Amino acid sequence: MRSRILAGIAAVVMMMGASAAQAERLTEKPLVDAGWLADNLGNDSLVVVDIRSPGKSGNPYDAGHIPGAVDASYGKFGWRAKVGDVVGMLPPVDVISQRIGSLGIDNDKQVVIVPAGVNSSDFAAATRVYWTFKVLGHDAVTILDGGQRAWVASNGDLSTDAVKPQQVAFAAHFRPELVATKDEVAAAKSKGVALIDARPEAQFTGQSKSPVVARFGAIPGAVNISQSQFYDAKDGKFVAADVIEQLAGKAGVSDNSEEITYCNTGHWASVAWFGLSEVMGNKNTKMYDGSMTEWAADPSRDVVKSQ
Repeated sequence: MRSRILAGIAAVVMMMGASAAQAERLTEKPLVDAGWLADNLGNDSLVVVDIRSPGKSGNPYDAGHIPGAVDASYGKFGWRAKVGDVVGMLPPVDVISQRIGSLGIDNDKQVVIVPAGVNSSDFAAATRVYWTFKVLGHDAVTILDGGQRAWVASNGDLSTDAVKPQQVAFAAHFRPELVATKDEVAAAKSKGVALIDARPEAQFTGQSKSPVVARFGAIPGAVNISQSQFYDAKDGKFVAADVIEQLAGKAGVSDNSEEITYCNTGHWASVAWFGLSEVMGNKNTKMYDGSMTEWAADPSRDVVKSQ
């Protein structure tokens, strides 16, 4: 009898060990596919976060979402905030932590972020939310590669039942090493830190600009890797690590250099940060949250145009 009890305990321990090992691996994956999500959808530790934004036809979450997913629209939930005169910034840590807790996400939850999956700028919503979790010290976060588009293409189940999560405590552990300040950007060139402008080429060269940016041009010393190059528009998925290495090499950036990504508001910059840091694996990468909106508003900061 005793031997059977011990054998049973051993089996349970082995199962727990396997589950723990699986959970540990999940925290290391920046991207998962629809098949992985379908296999893990019943896991109580998993929270699927649907960040699709409402359009003219209403809230896409109401029309059909991944079963069990919580609704946290990128444009409406409050993932970003106006801080001072700068739009699109990371909200105060206590504010964003409370909002994350309202989704039923505590520090033990594995988060899967689901964008629409329609284009690279849409995917930037997912990478920006992913970056937010990382900045807050939460490593158990991943993105559904291809987003809702990939889920539907895989014949994944859809639900119209709205999920009403209970408020839980989410404790942030802020990581300043992932966030570049204006002064760090100003000192980047003299310190040998690469500046990577993730905007379209026309904005980088100063031929056009975003309405929220005060001046045409780029930060001196920056190189351009447009965020669209990190995304395969045909397949609706993120590009592979070797493609990113080629992009970085073409721009003259080594695969292990210190680097800071920026754009207009820290939206497109998150795509470049995600590709360089999470997919390619260069953990010396920061993102400048204020980006050109903050930089160009300060007349003491130079802005350059190029051909």
